[in-house]
Amino acid sequence: MSEVAFGQYYPAKSFTHKLDPRTKILFLILYIVTIFLAQNFYALGGCAFVFILVACFSGVPFTKLLKSVKGVLFLLVFMAILNLFLYQGETVWWEWKFIKITKEATYYTIFLAVRLVLLVLGSSLLTLTTTPVSLADGIESLLFPLKLVRFPVHELALIMSIALRFIPILTDETGRIMNAQKARGADFEKGGAFSRIKAIVPILIPLLISAFRRADELGDAMDARCYSGSKVRTKYKKLTFGWRDVIAWLLGAALLAGIILLRIYTNALI
Repeated sequence: MSEVAFGQYYPAKSFTHKLDPRTKILFLILYIVTIFLAQNFYALGGCAFVFILVACFSGVPFTKLLKSVKGVLFLLVFMAILNLFLYQGETVWWEWKFIKITKEATYYTIFLAVRLVLLVLGSSLLTLTTTPVSLADGIESLLFPLKLVRFPVHELALIMSIALRFIPILTDETGRIMNAQKARGADFEKGGAFSRIKAIVPILIPLLISAFRRADELGDAMDARCYSGSKVRTKYKKLTFGWRDVIAWLLGAALLAGIILLRIYTNALI
């Protein structure tokens, strides 16, 4: 679990790190939309190219980005098995009794797997290049119109920021608890599925207690600093758009236009 990349921040002084957090959030939303608009491998290839381009300008090692895929590895395998055997097709590659694998099912399974991987990688790149504070400020700024209807925008942004910040903290805490249990003779790698599930219980209980304790300490610290939410609250750093953000918007617009054109003129999966 110490290798989980989602929710962690990778400090660097790169082009992507210096982008306005609002630009990065909107770019991620646009990127997710284009991935779901993609209907073939050509469109997914364009999305992958844009991701690689942004990742190269982020300074984040690709090995650290690929670690984020580990969190959805089970979902990838489960989805692949379902689509591989249940998706109907005409060209049969392998058949045994009522089970058959078709050419169309194989291509569609690979297509969905690549789509899910790109979604996870794009989301991880946002958290790796944006601090929780900047992310909260960006969300609060983007949701500013909701303040007109008295929606607690600042509190929502703060909750999301704290949740992201707690992901690596609880991950490290889980590792410490597991090492402590192993030192007492616990074994988390042997036995069947039910044995492993039972072995997790001694981890979950101390982890929940630790999470509640940290939340209580955080609340006391905020009270001690006279935190009062968004009332008469100012900011030390003002969010401003720059020339880097203009380049990011142009890249996002080009990606969206290309995906729409491919969707109009190409229908085949490959």
